[in-house]
Amino acid sequence: MNSSPPPCHQTDHQTKQIILVHGPIIIGAGPSGLATSACLSNRGVPSLILERSDSIASLWKSKTYDRLKLHLPKHFCRLPLLDFPENFPKYPSKNEFLDYLESYASHFRIVPRFNENVQNAAFDTSSGLWRVKTLDKTEYLSKWLIVATGENADAYVPEIPGIVKFSGGEIIHASEYRSGEEFRQQRVLVVGCGNSGMEISLDLVRHNASPHLVVRNTVHVLPREILGLSTFGVGMTLLKCLPLRVVDKFLLLMANLSLGNTDRLGIRRPKTGPLELKNVTGKSPVLDVGAMSLIRSGKIKIMEGVKEITKNGAKFMDGQEKEFDSIIFATGYKSNVPTWLQGSDFFTKEGMPKTPFPNGWRAGKGLYTVGFTRRGLLGTASDAVKIAEEIADQWRDEIKGSIKNRCSSSFVLISKS
Repeated sequence: MNSSPPPCHQTDHQTKQIILVHGPIIIGAGPSGLATSACLSNRGVPSLILERSDSIASLWKSKTYDRLKLHLPKHFCRLPLLDFPENFPKYPSKNEFLDYLESYASHFRIVPRFNENVQNAAFDTSSGLWRVKTLDKTEYLSKWLIVATGENADAYVPEIPGIVKFSGGEIIHASEYRSGEEFRQQRVLVVGCGNSGMEISLDLVRHNASPHLVVRNTVHVLPREILGLSTFGVGMTLLKCLPLRVVDKFLLLMANLSLGNTDRLGIRRPKTGPLELKNVTGKSPVLDVGAMSLIRSGKIKIMEGVKEITKNGAKFMDGQEKEFDSIIFATGYKSNVPTWLQGSDFFTKEGMPKTPFPNGWRAGKGLYTVGFTRRGLLGTASDAVKIAEEIADQWRDEIKGSIKNRCSSSFVLISKS
């Protein structure tokens, strides 16, 4: 079934339109939106995806570095109903993952409406419908609204004193970083020691740059594999028969055997174990793919928190001051939901569901969320399946109404001015 067939009427996009959508409106054509649309289609429910960019998975396509690979084995990253090709490696590259997503969209005949930037969305109590307005003055109406913009919609850059003073090279976010090629022979300050900060530092070394990695808070670093097996997979298997804290102790034992005492390198571990910390806060451990050996050798230098950005570099909390040619903020991303979703108290001011996993996918009044679990693509797949099941049950009653018979399309123009 085509989850988003062409509209019944073609209209001038410069004029205002009000379009009634038969089926859910999905905001975002990343993995979360695609997975939900596919699960709905599999249950006979059409949907309409609105995407602000000109392609699916735009963040993966245009906001990630070249050397990126999936941090987990591919079977942990598959979307519902379609496996990765058998010839794909254990850890697919960025481009291989994008190929998979393109094939996924094609397989389920998912055709989003691109360049549709949602300005606001609100529930209309008088009609019982969600009203979604885009910047091109189009308004979409539906009984269901699925927020699939995810927890990583927009880049996050912290406010650091003096940042406007820096007169060196570039100041960029990790989403703008592609390769260390343009940073050859440079002293680069990398702010943030998550997976992105570690891998960017690794890439910089391989392009003969000198990265200084800021480690402000405690962080768990684990080997990506234990005895040739995925560390994540080992943890998930052990959790089936052992208490979480016992599994955490085992993972930390293996990490210490593989990586040594990271505290001596300036990377302090949290007191809470890696899996327990992930469950409580959503903070993922760093999976090492080679950066730790470069830290031990001194090719990646560890720095304490930044106190201030200066004209030529930065001052640090421990009193050191160093000069840098460029600064890269590997400080993560944030949800953009508060900027456009109106009248809902389901989300925090940071744009995350107030209801914790695994029940944060249902908000009430036909509002659903997918991709906000802080559990990666596994969480996305889980949400997508649950949402499709619930909406499909409601859809069976909905299609009995007379509106369905007005048009064979999944959406219909009902007004224009």
